[in-house]
Amino acid sequence: MSDESDSVHRPGEIVPESGIYECDCGQSHGYSTDVKGHRFPPLPGDCTGGGWTLKTAAHPGD
Repeated sequence: MSDESDSVHRPGEIVPESGIYECDCGQSHGYSTDVKGHRFPPLPGDCTGGGWTLKTAAHPGD
């Protein structure tokens, strides 16, 4: 995986890599399956975080 996958992505940004993303608040309550080239959705209403982080890549090694 690239360094880019370790960063926090804000809602509305373009998804750089398809996969399962988790909100970054640390409570493991918000997950989103996102497709490369689409936009990140808003964070869950009860999330205190600021963005999405990649948890599982859809196509590791591509």
